[in-house]
Amino acid sequence: MSTVPPVGPALRRLAVRATAQAAAWQPRIGHTVRSRAMPPLRLLMTPRHATLPGSRQRAERDHAVVSAGAAAALLLAGVALAAAPGSASAQTVRPTTPGSSAFTAPRAHAPDPGLVQVAGPSPYELPKGAPSAQAFVTVAPNLLPLGPEAAEPAPAAAPAQEPEAPPAPAPAPDWSAPVPDAPTSNPYGVANSGYAAGYHTGVDFAVFPGTPVLAVGEATVVSAGWDGAYGKEVVLRLADGHFAQYAHLSVLSVPAGARVSAGERVGLSGSTGNSTGPHLHFEIRTSNRYGAVVDPIAYLSGRGVRAF
Repeated sequence: MSTVPPVGPALRRLAVRATAQAAAWQPRIGHTVRSRAMPPLRLLMTPRHATLPGSRQRAERDHAVVSAGAAAALLLAGVALAAAPGSASAQTVRPTTPGSSAFTAPRAHAPDPGLVQVAGPSPYELPKGAPSAQAFVTVAPNLLPLGPEAAEPAPAAAPAQEPEAPPAPAPAPDWSAPVPDAPTSNPYGVANSGYAAGYHTGVDFAVFPGTPVLAVGEATVVSAGWDGAYGKEVVLRLADGHFAQYAHLSVLSVPAGARVSAGERVGLSGSTGNSTGPHLHFEIRTSNRYGAVVDPIAYLSGRGVRAF
């Protein structure tokens, strides 16, 4: 015999209402509700005393009552959650209909042409004999009449300009670095027993093969060719009597006897001769012989060169 307690009319009414609201909220599954919910609902509406104790009909009715009670409890919990402040449902913001843009307002009417723009108080006095300050008030351009009579006067034609002379070429620099802004890989004067002079007689600039090397000043090409340990080299006689030597070149760009200016290319860097890798060995000599050298950086810095 079933132990389910009798269910009062109020619970039956609540179950009926919940089922009806579920059917209204879910129209797309109405057929499912009708096919699955209506039979239990008919069982629920059947009085319990109309079924036989221990029969299948009474068992199905009692099961429908329990299911309806559970659904009603869940419904009441959902309603309470939705009504609670701060809940997810209470915080949902639904999109609204977009309003009109502030930039689409109709254009304002033209101002009265008789209005004038009046300046604020001023310490200046009117010219003697002037009857009123009105004669010295300027009409603002945006307040002028909009008719043809208020059209802005055509701008005066600009006077014909004489054709500009082509700019003069920039003067050639007096002095230049042999390879501007290249890093130094071996400075001048470093002691080394492997050199005949016992020290490094020039400056090594770390450059990629094929980098243009430039004349450091106005000069005459003394020699351009092969020179043993120096490989392919160019020697320039500078205007002040010093000599500039470029060693380990891959390409010679000037012949002996040519005149060159500061910044003019005299060859391309390389690694010919006694060289462990691509670089430019550069010397400044006081005479055209090995070991008669001065510090190249100090020499060029004293002549304004800073691209080291």
